[in-house]
Amino acid sequence: MEKKVEKYDVVIIGGGAAGMTAGIYCGRARLKTLIIEKSLVGGLATYTNEIENYPGFPEGSTGIELMNLFQKQAKKFNVDFKLTDVRSVDFTADVKIVETFRVRYEAKAVIVASGGKPRLTNAQGEAEFLFDKGISFCATCDAAANSGKDILVIGSGDAAIEEGMFLTKFARKVYVSVMHDTGKMDCNEIAKAEALHNPKMEFIWNTVVERFEGNERLETVVLKNLKTTEMVPVKVDSCFIFIGYLPNTEIFKDILPMTRGGYLLTNEKMETSIQGVFAAGDVRDKFLKQVATAVGDGAIAGYAVEKYIAESEMFETQILNHGYPSLVYVYNAIDPQSRDHLSLLDRYGTENPEIKVCKVDVYKSDGLAKRLGVTKYPMLVFVNHNRIQGETEIIDEKSLRTIVS
Repeated sequence: MEKKVEKYDVVIIGGGAAGMTAGIYCGRARLKTLIIEKSLVGGLATYTNEIENYPGFPEGSTGIELMNLFQKQAKKFNVDFKLTDVRSVDFTADVKIVETFRVRYEAKAVIVASGGKPRLTNAQGEAEFLFDKGISFCATCDAAANSGKDILVIGSGDAAIEEGMFLTKFARKVYVSVMHDTGKMDCNEIAKAEALHNPKMEFIWNTVVERFEGNERLETVVLKNLKTTEMVPVKVDSCFIFIGYLPNTEIFKDILPMTRGGYLLTNEKMETSIQGVFAAGDVRDKFLKQVATAVGDGAIAGYAVEKYIAESEMFETQILNHGYPSLVYVYNAIDPQSRDHLSLLDRYGTENPEIKVCKVDVYKSDGLAKRLGVTKYPMLVFVNHNRIQGETEIIDEKSLRTIVS
């Protein structure tokens, strides 16, 4: 079956907080923007019953309510949404390809904001109590809702122990199921010592989850002792699982650079190593995964994409000049010496109209300079027939005439 082809300026893979924020920025910049989300617009945040730490909402908000506002704002800027699964991508050419079952999307840039999912125990009954029914994955999000209650934490890594200690500020009791022998944990030694001396924490050693029980909501977690096979029922109001997080990056394997855990690697501009491909949100290797940090990532990615597309168009039309000669002056506007040469370039352009004179200021963005391979400023680059023919760091009348000869 031949696929339908649709063209966009930007395709965003993932409709969570990061993806929708990036979409808002791109749409507001009047870029034709598409967000592809395979399941639920809003991502994992939609499963959070109460979000109290997102700025601007002093009374708090449910995840669904907050994400609905994000989507409403994105649609205000004419961002398109498609609920479908991305089957494959091709980032090898200038035009990026994102394919679903029926459609081939072509874009000038792609933002990967596919998020991730918590690692589950796969124990019996787990699916029945996920998120707002008793099983949670975010202490920061759901701690306040568990004030004065009994909680079970699954795991003994840094995240499990540190989040468990945070939960003791709210809960009456925090049980911790650890699969290792007494006193052995996977966290750092400082966190381990503090947790063992925390009067609100009680450790249940050599155990894993056998099953989750309850009616409308979680009531009991049955643990299995790995040495005796004894079943240990623990009555709790909530269970927090911290046994890892799985980024949704399977289709990007061997395409985008990532950590051993599958998180995508970017710089501070959310750029991956492939020109025109960006990443934002929980899919990225980062310190804190929250709605607020996802929004920050999305804002940077959206802004960076706008600059990338604008620079791409300038590179094609002005610098490459459709194959005709152009003289490119790469400089930094905050350098007085570099500014002094601008009048020389203006005069040369007036006297030699057959050669287009372009000025590239690297103060806010060095994207065009990188495309030219220029790392020192100021620099003169002569381009003709879509290729660099010469360059010089000496900016004077003689150099201007020599470089174009």
